[in-house]
Amino acid sequence: MIRDEAHWAPLVMLAAVAGVAPTTVFGADYLSVTQAQKSMFPSATEFVVSPVALTEEQRKALSAQAGTRVNPAQWTVFAAKSGDGLLGYVITDAVIGKFQLISYAVAFGADGAIRDVEILSYREEHGGEIRTHAWRRQFEGKTASVPLHIGEDIQSISGATMSCTHVTEGIRRLAVYVDTMLAGK
Repeated sequence: MIRDEAHWAPLVMLAAVAGVAPTTVFGADYLSVTQAQKSMFPSATEFVVSPVALTEEQRKALSAQAGTRVNPAQWTVFAAKSGDGLLGYVITDAVIGKFQLISYAVAFGADGAIRDVEILSYREEHGGEIRTHAWRRQFEGKTASVPLHIGEDIQSISGATMSCTHVTEGIRRLAVYVDTMLAGK
């Protein structure tokens, strides 16, 4: 019986092609919601869950304004507070990148401007560069009044086009929601 690696290599390749070999699973959870909240609003003393309750009319209006379908079922809104004062909001959402779910959190100041974006979990094989601060900081200070479109005010990342596009669309939906329903209220 031959025991060298060269003997087994063709069998391993055949098993991989046949789909019986274990495949590599990509993806990781990077931050919990609690960790993201504390990172985004370090002076907050509490985060209060605020329910998202939109009428069908409001959902359609937000979709039209955002230029993309709004489905708040994935959203969780947390009001960041310090004492009696409102610091802003942290909203979590999830979108499909190219094939897999990407969970993220966006911090908005009480004025509706984006303070920070954090990728909570990323499961795609490629494109994890959207986690870099250089890409995420493109959103800082922006509101629903700017385009928030790939190729306009947000740059994409080669190899992560779908992930960049879908996360940007999600952030645009959240910015429109905050501007319309939460900011200054």
